Amino acid sequence: MTLTVHHLGVSQSDRVVWLCEELGIDYVLKKYDRSPVMAPEAYKALHPIGSAPVIEDGPLKLAESGACVEYIAQIYGKGSLVVQPGAKNYADYLYWFHFGNGSLVPAVMYKMVLASSGASPVNEAVQRYGARLQRLLALLDQRLGEVPWLAGDEFTCADIMNLFALTTARCFQPLDLSEYKNIVAYLKRVSGREGYRRAMKKGDPDQDIEALTGAAPPPIFKGYAALQKE
Repeated sequence: MTLTVHHLGVSQSDRVVWLCEELGIDYVLKKYDRSPVMAPEAYKALHPIGSAPVIEDGPLKLAESGACVEYIAQIYGKGSLVVQPGAKNYADYLYWFHFGNGSLVPAVMYKMVLASSGASPVNEAVQRYGARLQRLLALLDQRLGEVPWLAGDEFTCADIMNLFALTTARCFQPLDLSEYKNIVAYLKRVSGREGYRRAMKKGDPDQDIEALTGAAPPPIFKGYAALQKE
């Protein structure tokens, strides 16, 4: 069987492409462009939830980026980039693996939704979610001041699950990371990984890796920028 990765450009499905490149496995990449902001109908038709990512492996069709990452790492990577039960950093791995989708991404997305709604900066919800995002980033920055990678000394799927909120998501919600020096240094380490650079070249060739992994907010995705002007 051949693994097929259905990748929506400028989305959290970049996690799956990156994992495949880090593992060095054979896979088929099918790329879909946003039209102009949301996924095209052909992508939405792949799975009942209609969002990215989606992978296919023979008769199996799987969505949810966390599930896709775990499946590929265990089935195709034979446990590579995964910390196994019994390891001293197993709990750290679990926590930071789920931190991305459980806490960090929702905080960034809430901030984006509130901003796009035109809510005032002094709005209670804007301030509350803004403060939560700052707390999450401060915690992440503290962790990365203690270890080079989120699970400890070695790069793992926990890093893959968190990077979207720090890079691609900022193409929709401007976020300056300058005050978080350890996160900025971490992004520099990520940008030097050949697997990440290959993944971005294949999945999102129009994206500037240095801009995505820099402290300053990267350029807003052109489709979303055009929508904001309407």
